[in-house]
Amino acid sequence: MSEARTMFIVMRKDLVKVLQWPLGSIVAQGSHAAIATMWKYRNDARVKEYTDNIESMHKVVLSTKNEASLLRMAENLQQKNIPYYLWTEQPENTPTCLATVPVMRSDLGDALKQCSLLS
Repeated sequence: MSEARTMFIVMRKDLVKVLQWPLGSIVAQGSHAAIATMWKYRNDARVKEYTDNIESMHKVVLSTKNEASLLRMAENLQQKNIPYYLWTEQPENTPTCLATVPVMRSDLGDALKQCSLLS
């Protein structure tokens, strides 16, 4: 079986655990980041390939500790030349999550290795 393109969404765990954001708000943040990524990079070949089979889109939702660690993950992706969108909630101006363009897991390398599955 060939490797599938996957969108990685990285959420801040402290939004729930420390700041006590409601679950609906957390889901909305991830949705904002995913849609923004797809729109911003809509002409990227990886996005086009990913959306060619809309019934088989893969996503992995990860968590990171806080804002500082989210920004480190963004830097890691930038160093690997992996396009992403960092969602910043307004009017609070709070970075809440990021989403990558759909990539092969192997392309990520260790860029998100400090993240764990969101639970």
